[in-house]
Amino acid sequence: MTDIDLDFSGLSATFINCTLKKSPEVSNTQGLVDISAAIMKKHGVTVNEIRSIDHDIAVGVYPDMREHGWDKDEWVDLWPTVFGADILVLAGPIWLGDNSSEMKKVIERLYAHSGERNDDGQWAYYGRVGGCLITGNEDGIKHCAMNILYSLQHVGYVIPPQADAGWIGEAGPGPSYLDPEAGGLDNDFTNRNTTFMTWNLMHLARMLKNAGGLPAYGNQAAEWDKGERFDFEAPNPEYR
Repeated sequence: MTDIDLDFSGLSATFINCTLKKSPEVSNTQGLVDISAAIMKKHGVTVNEIRSIDHDIAVGVYPDMREHGWDKDEWVDLWPTVFGADILVLAGPIWLGDNSSEMKKVIERLYAHSGERNDDGQWAYYGRVGGCLITGNEDGIKHCAMNILYSLQHVGYVIPPQADAGWIGEAGPGPSYLDPEAGGLDNDFTNRNTTFMTWNLMHLARMLKNAGGLPAYGNQAAEWDKGERFDFEAPNPEYR
């Protein structure tokens, strides 16, 4: 056992399942989401789950696509749940060796808010942590995870160690993660990585929350715009 406080009450997490299957169709990706979410709930984290395809989320890179020709955009209604979470986990399947179209759309909508700033003049996502879960029947877990985790850190999320987990069966058509014959639920590698990811997300989220977020000095866009350079010195002209 450990003497570390395992009560994470006060933290919140949002899981966005980017499956291509509408509810109530079974999503194999949801199987991994359930594992991670259960650990978080057991230790006091408030968990919200979104299956993106169940919502009329417009395509685009603006916060409200109704202002750009779309009749509907439910992302506007989902946004408070996404942005309000200390932890964001993007989960989805592999198709053609890459992330699903739903995953791409969600990342683009996250990016739509990347220019917003918090009260300290940092980009708005600062102080939050992110991770990802991947399922499929073809190679590509690491490729998909790289794309997701890069995107999350690029807009301001902090990525802890081992912030991804996934399961893939034998290449080609065959049983999926939740199918009994697949053995996915008993895969020790997947179970370990999902568990480690979950705990690393909770630990880092609490560290950041207790610290009041990431220190602002050196990363305040508002101050840079005013002329502050945080010890930056222009390169010597001879190197240009």
